[in-house]
Amino acid sequence: MNGDPRLYSLLKELGIDFDYYGHPPVATIGDARKYWKDIEAAHCKNLFLRNHKGDRHYLVIIEHSHDLKIHDLELRLKQGKLSFASDQRMMKYLGVTPGSVTPFGLINDREKNVHVFIDENLKKSSRISFHPCINTASIVIPYPGLEKFLQYTGNGYEYLKLYDHD
Repeated sequence: MNGDPRLYSLLKELGIDFDYYGHPPVATIGDARKYWKDIEAAHCKNLFLRNHKGDRHYLVIIEHSHDLKIHDLELRLKQGKLSFASDQRMMKYLGVTPGSVTPFGLINDREKNVHVFIDENLKKSSRISFHPCINTASIVIPYPGLEKFLQYTGNGYEYLKLYDHD
């Protein structure tokens, strides 16, 4: 299996069932869609952002076919302008490279620097899909497994309405 072996061990330890799907490297949602077409799960866009001072980092999880209204999030957070975190910050805080951002990267955030925002519409999903810290695979877990994983990591997380549901 591609990805961080510590992740697979942890998922087993936490009792989180998962299905593994290997595929060629995918750097964009458009590339990934062709490999997701037969996988029944909510597929996510994972955005790693920082505030304008660079002292706060956020992982935003939203359904892949929707766009984040970043200005709305900026207004809610009152942290100034948000921007995408650099490749170096991505590696430092999540241990991943561009195209591989995933909540599973939080296993590398030992100091709990990353706060997670999850679009509340995803709570309706029975299964959810993420990269296992590398973009050459996707793993699908039951939605409650995501919350269990986040509780284990200890990173703060909260649900927000990140887009208007159609």
